[in-house]
Amino acid sequence: MLIEFSVANYRSFRDEVTFSMVASPIKAGGAKLDERNQFPAPGDVNLLTSAAIYGANASGKSNLVAAINFMRRFVMTSSNISEVDEGIDVEPFRLSTETDTEPSFFEVVFIAEEQHYRYGFEVNAERVVAEWLHLVPTIRTPKLIEDDHDDIVLFKREWDDIIIGDEFEAEGLDLKNKTRSNVLFLSVVALFAGAIAQTVLKWFRTCNSLRGLSDRSLLPFTISQMRKGEASEKIEELVRSLDLGIDGIQLAIIQESTDFHPRQTGVIRIQRGEHAEDTEFERVSIHTIHRQYDDEGNIVGESLFTMDEHESQGTQKLFALSGPLLDTLEKGKVLFVDELDARLHPLLTREIVNLFNDPDWNTNHAQLIFVTQDTNLLSHQLLRRDQIWFTEKDHYGASHLYSLVEFKIDNDAPFERDYIQGRYGAIPFLGNIRQAILEDN
Repeated sequence: MLIEFSVANYRSFRDEVTFSMVASPIKAGGAKLDERNQFPAPGDVNLLTSAAIYGANASGKSNLVAAINFMRRFVMTSSNISEVDEGIDVEPFRLSTETDTEPSFFEVVFIAEEQHYRYGFEVNAERVVAEWLHLVPTIRTPKLIEDDHDDIVLFKREWDDIIIGDEFEAEGLDLKNKTRSNVLFLSVVALFAGAIAQTVLKWFRTCNSLRGLSDRSLLPFTISQMRKGEASEKIEELVRSLDLGIDGIQLAIIQESTDFHPRQTGVIRIQRGEHAEDTEFERVSIHTIHRQYDDEGNIVGESLFTMDEHESQGTQKLFALSGPLLDTLEKGKVLFVDELDARLHPLLTREIVNLFNDPDWNTNHAQLIFVTQDTNLLSHQLLRRDQIWFTEKDHYGASHLYSLVEFKIDNDAPFERDYIQGRYGAIPFLGNIRQAILEDN
């Protein structure tokens, strides 16, 4: 479960910003939203089931998703760095002479196995500058999350100096001198089977991010889920429930090989074992099943359609997204989606959000954080004020992040209308476009 994520000096975020999934002590405008859209988590804290991030184009929305994705990827792959001088592909804020040589900052507070953790690091292109892992005491208010004075320090690293707390000594003490400057200490300890470190690493594996404009990375996972009996039934059930005119999905394995390129159409990557040499590829044909009717409207048979050729881009995206969505819901994971609404009808996007806000579907407290331009979702009947976030760039090109809960407005205010009218900021400044075009001509 995600409590909060903070980032600074990364891409368009110059100053530190914090995104929080802690439910604020407000009363929602919509009926039953206070029951549906939040849940009690271990440690006497209520967390939100979903959150939407709005903002003008190039305001930094996608960079927030990129930041959590960088942190996740670096934690999971840091121990694979083989050379002491191998660089780190971090991207600092480049529009200030004060930050382009400073380290980038990442920190996350989360719940894993009933315990609250605070983990973070600072890195530049050459090395890890700082790193820390804390146990967080029982959380009762958002202020306690921000204040780390009562935390139990498991380890603290500054440059090459690593201080290890008593609770982490058994798994980390002997590994201090085995940690290179460009590698995370957490990743090294997890590699050597440290129990706490592996718990943290496992949480990062359950925190995924997806780019909504590309289905290629989603499709292999959905296909692999389809090949599991129970998961296949649930994916088909979800697709049928979205009123796409599809009665079923059929997969056909055309060919297996170790020579296919994974970016070829219809090719998915299959990991048979733990090593790279265990990787195989399959060319898969996906068909949708549609009902066939006679002149009197009676069902007389079925017709198969090729997904790539006959179904819309929106339908293809929904199918590709169905696997990660259901996996997230079933396993209580955290899912970031960039441009969730791309190529989807507004009602379909709303229904996806409702899956996470519905306690009958979301029984394991999964969380969805999504970037969107769909203002139809800005409704007090769907989202609480603390579930709505905005990004906005200042005159110096730096992104700022803030929540609608910071505004003194009624909980049943017309969020969409007020946003379009600029009351909350985070909209494009268009100027006089027509005049600019005429002047150019």
